[in-house]
Amino acid sequence: MSHNSNTQEEPKYTNRLIHESSPYLIKHAHNPVDWYPWGVEATERAKQEDKPILLSVGYASCHWCFVMETESFENEAIAQLMNDNFVCIKVDREERPDIDTIYMNAVQMLTGHGGWPMTVFLTPELKPFYGGTYYPPVDRQGMPGFPRVLLAMAEAYRTQRNEITDSANALTAELQKMNRFSESNEMLTGDIFQTAFTSLYASFDKAYGGFGRAPKFPPSMTLMFLLRHYQKTNSLEALHMVELTLQRMANGGMYDHLGGGFARYSVDKVWLVPHFEKMLYDNALLARVYLQAYQATKKPMYRRVAEEIFEYVLRDMTDKTGGFYSSEDADSEGEEGKFYVWTKDEVTEILGEEQASIFCEFFNIADGGNFEHGKSILNKPLSEEEFAAKHNLSLEALQQIVTNGKKTLFYKRGERVRPALDNKILSAWNGLMLTAFAEAANILGRDDYRIVAERNADFILNKLSKDGSLLRTYKDGTAKLNAYAEDYAYVIEGLLATYEATFDPRYFSKAQEVADRLIDYFWDEQEGGFFFTSKDHEELLTRTKDYFDNALPSGNSVAALALQRLSLLTGDTKYQRYALTILRTTRQLVSQYPTAFGYMLCAVDFYLSEAKEIALVGDAESHEIRLFIEELYSRFIPNKVVALQKTGEPHTAAIPLLDGKTTIEGKATAYVCRNYTCLSPATSQQDFAMRLIE
Repeated sequence: MSHNSNTQEEPKYTNRLIHESSPYLIKHAHNPVDWYPWGVEATERAKQEDKPILLSVGYASCHWCFVMETESFENEAIAQLMNDNFVCIKVDREERPDIDTIYMNAVQMLTGHGGWPMTVFLTPELKPFYGGTYYPPVDRQGMPGFPRVLLAMAEAYRTQRNEITDSANALTAELQKMNRFSESNEMLTGDIFQTAFTSLYASFDKAYGGFGRAPKFPPSMTLMFLLRHYQKTNSLEALHMVELTLQRMANGGMYDHLGGGFARYSVDKVWLVPHFEKMLYDNALLARVYLQAYQATKKPMYRRVAEEIFEYVLRDMTDKTGGFYSSEDADSEGEEGKFYVWTKDEVTEILGEEQASIFCEFFNIADGGNFEHGKSILNKPLSEEEFAAKHNLSLEALQQIVTNGKKTLFYKRGERVRPALDNKILSAWNGLMLTAFAEAANILGRDDYRIVAERNADFILNKLSKDGSLLRTYKDGTAKLNAYAEDYAYVIEGLLATYEATFDPRYFSKAQEVADRLIDYFWDEQEGGFFFTSKDHEELLTRTKDYFDNALPSGNSVAALALQRLSLLTGDTKYQRYALTILRTTRQLVSQYPTAFGYMLCAVDFYLSEAKEIALVGDAESHEIRLFIEELYSRFIPNKVVALQKTGEPHTAAIPLLDGKTTIEGKATAYVCRNYTCLSPATSQQDFAMRLIE
């Protein structure tokens, strides 16, 4: 740690984080805290000096992480306490979810709750003995101040070593037992869906959509399951739950009405006040569920929201290499949401009195504001139709005012200081957004999205892969860190979606290679399921497994779905067997806690539904094949695989579904099959439509 003279150019302090690639870690490089990145250097020093380790975990767009840094890690007196008594390690949870998962489980066991920033005290052997989340710099509202906690922990480590060792060992033993479920012998049956639906219905907010009370997170995966339930049973309640939630979220303040894209969550139950950070993964999952709702209902609003999300991602979150960035902060100029909120006076000055009065009322920009400091978050209490009728306006006139006002304010907003961007590129999150773009290319018939998907798939295969393995993170030309099971699973899903959007067999064979590597390096031969880390990963306190779908779907859920699709396309039942083991292992839990398994339920649905196997024969670019694709994706058929045999090209041996499939009378031809049994081939769009509903 160097101390520099406090001139304008040179920061006073610089620690080892200056050499890291994560923007979050680099941001802490000039703290007076003597930070180490995770690694041997820190643990060796802790052992040599017999000091406990202070592990601090956070991420770039985390508001309270920023607060704790400002209050404590930049405070020289507090930093001195940390440096004197501990070896301090800083971790970006988005780069190292393996470390985050282990110690978050520990903090939840110790305190009953978790969150970030996470502060954990460890022995030099990395065993946790105490932890919590945010600590204020002084005692406040019943919370002990950080200095008090630091002194108490240092003192306990010196004077109560035996107790600390015992409790750290006991906690470690508990952590090693977690998420060890055994495979159920019971058959998977459809009653699991009704049980899940009943439970979801009970916790559904019938006034505002979503589930449970505030804060409300976008329940994308649960909505995906409910759409499948509607498609299967025609349950209008399931569809209503989806639609009310999607409409309330898109009209609320969590949605960026000027620039597209969703914030992380709403702090209230009415979706008004968001936590303003924007995450790539939320927007990928939301784009997919809005697309699926558009397929199921044909309502243009859902298409518009999905397209605005993609526009936002392409404009603000896409690297010139074709990779997608991770997140944008909630704060700018030290104030949360400052970039996004407006006063009525500002809007009036920009749009003029007459336009502004309508625009402000439509977007609920009130005199006193609906947020802090008299400012307002744009949201739409009424639909355009309702508002126009109420104010005796023509719909066209209102739409013109709204459209022009949005454009003008968006342009004006561009002059403000933007929230910070976390421009590291993560394999898993890119896999999610890749799937969204590839699916959108087919559903919306957009070749520009197809090109985005191809560029991103190529980026992952070229820049985030090495010697057949995936890497976790890429920034400024360098990729590093072993990828996790979720990275593999999401990338397999993304590559399969890209194959179905392009019919380039290269993406299909790469998906299969990535799947084989996932099985080889992550599968638990004893108890089934995929471990979070690979067999060649550094040894951590425990090798965890993740089954729950939280903010992100678990690697096991996505793998359970993707491997089934791969099994149908390759005709190789081994992929199906791995998927089925996961579904049987989680069977009991999924019935009990459906909101924690939205994506896993989709995988169960695929298994129980006799998915459609669709083989197309012809020229991928031809008008006839395009009509087939349009017909296929104009309806919501979630459980299907699609492959194409190009006319005049040798048979794609890797895909048995295409075996023996030929054109009829030289026309582009479509085969709809189930369980490897096909209906008679279709050569017209009408015939194909009939086969799809048979």
